[in-house]
Parts: sequence; structure tokens; C-alpha cells
Amino acid sequence: MTDKGKPLYMIGVVADMLKLHPQTLRMYEKKGLIRPSRTEGRTRRYSADDVEEIARVTRLARDLGVNLAGIEIILKMRRRMLDMQTQIEDLTSYVRTEMGEASDPASRGKSEALVRAASSHLKPVDIF
Repeated sequence: MTDKGKPLYMIGVVADMLKLHPQTLRMYEKKGLIRPSRTEGRTRRYSADDVEEIARVTRLARDLGVNLAGIEIILKMRRRMLDMQTQIEDLTSYVRTEMGEASDPASRGKSEALVRAASSHLKPVDIF
């Protein structure tokens, strides 16, 4: 199993993979749409996650006709949604743990029902 966040590819390889010009990747980075890691010599290195993000940007621009300002807003909203989803999952886990420690069986049954009802509506969201 590989680490999707580990830098693997140089700019030319990513450009070939996604059929983009390397200058397009540089522009995306300059606009803040992508954030590749750098080696000590300042060479850009892209991870599998970076490649997925670039593909998402490309789909928005090519297929949906979204301009760069719109793409920036969409990506920021997506990141915020993923952060909130993580917070909700952490909170749900915490509530389940706390409810599991409740000693009163009558209150425990009511609380578990509330947790189950709330957690049944929580599904991972993949926007693109």
C-alpha cells in the first residue's frame, strides 16, 4: 500500500499523465490551486493526491467551463467540507464512546437511538 500524500512525480511526468503543458501546472500553482512539495533543490514533486487534485481542476476547467476564480472557490469549499466531515466523524465517534460508557440502561437506549439516527445520515461525500 502506497502513501497517497508522498511526493512521487516530477512536473514533466504529471504533465504527460494529464495531457497538460508543464506551464499550465506552474500557473495552477501560482494561482494557489495546487501545492506540490519541493525538493531541497526546489524541484516540484507531485503526490498521487496532488495528481487527483490537478485532474479535478482540469475537469472543472475543461468539462464544466469554470474559470480559475470559480475553481479556487470550489476547491476551498471542498476542503472545508472535508474538514467538517472529519469533525463530524470525530464528534460521532466521541458521542458513541460516551454513550457506551453510560451506566443507566434506560437513558442509554434513548441516546443510542439518537446516535444511530444521526450517524445513519452521515455518508462520505465525494463531490467530483
